[in-house]
Amino acid sequence: MGGFMGVHRLYLKSRWAVVFMLLFLGILVTNVEVRQARNEISDAHNQVRLAEGKIRRAERAIAKGRRNAEQKMAKAQAAMAEAHRAETVANEKGAHIETISSTLGGLVLLLLTIDALLLPRLVREARAREPAPPPAAFQCPEVECGEHDPAREPFLFNRVVSRINGFAGELVAWWSVLAVFVYYYEVIARYVFNSPTNWAHEAMFLMFGMQYLLAGGYVLREGSHVRVDVFYTRLSKRGKALVDILTSVFFFIFTLTLIWTGWTFFMDSYQVNEVSFTEWAVQYWPIKFALPLGGMLLLLQGLAQLLKDIAVLKNPEAIELDAEVRPGS
Repeated sequence: MGGFMGVHRLYLKSRWAVVFMLLFLGILVTNVEVRQARNEISDAHNQVRLAEGKIRRAERAIAKGRRNAEQKMAKAQAAMAEAHRAETVANEKGAHIETISSTLGGLVLLLLTIDALLLPRLVREARAREPAPPPAAFQCPEVECGEHDPAREPFLFNRVVSRINGFAGELVAWWSVLAVFVYYYEVIARYVFNSPTNWAHEAMFLMFGMQYLLAGGYVLREGSHVRVDVFYTRLSKRGKALVDILTSVFFFIFTLTLIWTGWTFFMDSYQVNEVSFTEWAVQYWPIKFALPLGGMLLLLQGLAQLLKDIAVLKNPEAIELDAEVRPGS
């Protein structure tokens, strides 16, 4: 999108950026006119079909010798002539606007092709014109933040669960990058080429729903779920572990309910081959399978945390709640 708008020329402080912007604005305006012209063409086609139906009914009425059949035929023929005139005008208007839009798009592509060849030289010239940067008077120190190290988990079960949720969290994190490219393509296709998709928006909001579910265990491992902390930070290590154990009852009730109901939703969707109500008609059962799967990942991480809390409750000095799994912190 930035290339079509001439943003690269803005970075180079070139006046040609104005030309790119005007051409791009012209494309947006003409695309709106193209959509309106298509609606007018569709309406004209409908009027022609309606007039053809009136003529067929009038012909049957004449054949049966009904009263006023000739008058109805005359009105139907007049409506047909008017519909054909409107159809011709709409087609000519649509073709004219599409020609303008295509011409503007072709000019932008031509300028982008030329700039692709000239850009290295233009960048060198722009850098030569820029004044030398002032000497750095102060630099912020880099703050190192330790990452979760599954190898430092106290039990084998914890290490396995930590690696599984770490993989799931990193995998779904890349989905956000995928969404950027998909929405970028959708914006270009819709507003520049006037050809929107019927799958981009639906696919992305379904994907984000799956992302939130599958990343639940990873977020619990990182301690990033929203919590109201009034007294917890003031407690000792054993006190924190005891509070975590007591409140885990509510966690397991929620997680088991999520797994049970999620599995029910998944099986119902799978058995009836449920699809969305859009033109894309995507199957819902793979998306709904993320409900029990995400709940299971969350449950496993909760069990791993419970084992660690019990160990800390027995011997607070043997196991750290957070420090040993984050050596850099």
